[in-house]
Amino acid sequence: MTTHPAPSGTPLHATLVGGPTALLEYAGLRILVDPTFDEPRSYEGGITLTRTAPPAVPAGDVLPADLVLVSHDQHPDNLDASGRALVEQLLADGVPVLSTPAAAGRIPRVTGLEPWASIDLDGEPAVTVTAVPALHGPEGADAPTLSGPVTGFVLEAPGEPTVYVSGDNASVALVGEIAARFPAIAVAVLNTGAADVGRFPGHTVTLRGTDAAEAARLLGDAVVVPVHADSWAHFTESVDAVRTAFADAGLDARLRVLEPGVRRAL
Repeated sequence: MTTHPAPSGTPLHATLVGGPTALLEYAGLRILVDPTFDEPRSYEGGITLTRTAPPAVPAGDVLPADLVLVSHDQHPDNLDASGRALVEQLLADGVPVLSTPAAAGRIPRVTGLEPWASIDLDGEPAVTVTAVPALHGPEGADAPTLSGPVTGFVLEAPGEPTVYVSGDNASVALVGEIAARFPAIAVAVLNTGAADVGRFPGHTVTLRGTDAAEAARLLGDAVVVPVHADSWAHFTESVDAVRTAFADAGLDARLRVLEPGVRRAL
């Protein structure tokens, strides 16, 4: 796959690598989201997670990168061994990596942002990134002994669409809060897949397809890009569940489903 930097004023482009990992080309920046590039394998721990498919794009093909957004660092389906090595390489090269304050405490040089905190990136145009709340499961899931803290992000730049990147958020109510603060959101990249690790009976830790459709209603006219619905055994819904939910809700015209490895204008 060959990609090229998008000059300011050109359409937002996105390339799905697999799972939650995507490359966004926005306001002249190449923005890598939740780097995961390992081959299929299992990750042992309190809960075993299994990657079932390789990345659609090799790590080297997302470079150069100008910014990395990491929803959280504590789960390998959002930052695996290869992704962590890439992050460390980019940090050494001076590329900003934004995540939670907890991640910043574990990975030197990562910038941790509290919810609603913003950072301005130099450029033409200048890009503002705001951390926004996310909840990786039901109420209380953000405890360090459970899912732990996670974050989403909003990207803004003069003359560019406002973009919401949800991270591993399962709360439709939080999407409503974010939409109220950022009514101009034009593109929403939502982590779907109804991930279920068995920790919270009756609850998923990312959005179901029906949740994503409900979130879309709260987001006004925003185009919705579902990710985090492939390549891992704990994802209980494929992107087809999102397609069905949007069709049932009469929202299918707003859905943009990415083909892994294919760069697409949004």
